[in-house]
Amino acid sequence: MKGKKNSSRSVFRKVNDWLHLWLGLTSGIVVFIVSITGCLYAFQQEIKNALEPWRFVEVRNKAFVPPSQLLDTASVYMPGAEPTGLTYSNKEGAAAVGFGGEENGKRTFTAVFMNPYTGEFLKKQHTRGDGEYDFFRFVIDGHRALWLPYTIGRPIVGVATLIFLLLLATGLIMWWPRKWNKSNVNKSFKIKWKGSFKRVNYDLHNVVGFYSLVLAFVLAVTGLVWSFKWFEDGLYYVTSGGEEMPEHHHPHSDLSKANLLANDTIPVLDKAWYKTLAQEPNAQGFYMTPELHDKEDAIEVIAYQDHGSWYNRNEYYYDQYTLEHYRVKGDKYSEASLADQLVMLNYDIHVGAVWGLPGKILAFFISLICASLPITGFLVWWNKKHKTKQTRLPKTKSSPRSVSVS
Repeated sequence: MKGKKNSSRSVFRKVNDWLHLWLGLTSGIVVFIVSITGCLYAFQQEIKNALEPWRFVEVRNKAFVPPSQLLDTASVYMPGAEPTGLTYSNKEGAAAVGFGGEENGKRTFTAVFMNPYTGEFLKKQHTRGDGEYDFFRFVIDGHRALWLPYTIGRPIVGVATLIFLLLLATGLIMWWPRKWNKSNVNKSFKIKWKGSFKRVNYDLHNVVGFYSLVLAFVLAVTGLVWSFKWFEDGLYYVTSGGEEMPEHHHPHSDLSKANLLANDTIPVLDKAWYKTLAQEPNAQGFYMTPELHDKEDAIEVIAYQDHGSWYNRNEYYYDQYTLEHYRVKGDKYSEASLADQLVMLNYDIHVGAVWGLPGKILAFFISLICASLPITGFLVWWNKKHKTKQTRLPKTKSSPRSVSVS
């Protein structure tokens, strides 16, 4: 009975090790690209802030200009283009109007930066398209889709990330000491820096992989949310205790009151902005959709509570004819359910911004470790394969000279 148990465990370990090897070899290149680009992207906001001075303005003791004034200025530099987003930053940041579109089958985006206190033009920046190279757009396209069309690359990244989760599980089983004695514990928790290259490489894969396992798991799970809708829905179902994820929708304006603000000289978007500002005097940034395409659309204004992160936000929806404030489920982070809060947190957790700069530093190193695992794992396999070939070489008779020398 005991022999059968040991034999069963041995077969399980063999299957586990085989899965870890071949899943790692087949997904290694994709995991490396996704991880190293994630590593490069970790400090993109800080790098942009350092290299792009037009993102900042001198703080003034006056109110921001209304959205309509920013839109008028932006339209001068983007004639005929339709604005797709408008943002205010904190007191030190520039405001911006974004113009998204498509050109020659590729997505394009242009941002017009302005002084929020005066509406003065600062900079027109193409971040996609028009032949202008943008390093971080290149990085994020590799991270999300391997520089392939998103319809092709994103599923490949998603499948490789699912495989990576399996590699974390099989790797933990391989790491787990058969006996918890001092020798095995040292091998599992310590890197033998004075050992051979093969030993150090093995420890970098085995030991460092173990220490990064939990956070690597978090990065993989939060990344999968954007790869597969079924995964996002399943995660919401689990974290909500069995509820289905609601479809994101905006409330509808009341068409029966469509003429109430027809003769008003103040644009309705400005009124919605001032109404939100009265509720959010300490917000660290705002986003709104400047153009309404449907007669039933509601005006959307998002107020971000913290500078540099996006999860802690309050969403406001207003009837475009009456400015009545509509509430929707999960429109305020502080009042949302756990599942809805996790949806809002997903991006900030993925990039580490939820913990500020220390979190980004941590995300940087975990991504770097994840990028190293396919390399160290490949070298472990290659060294074992090379050693196996050497042991299989036919033995030759030694010459008398070689015997006497040895």
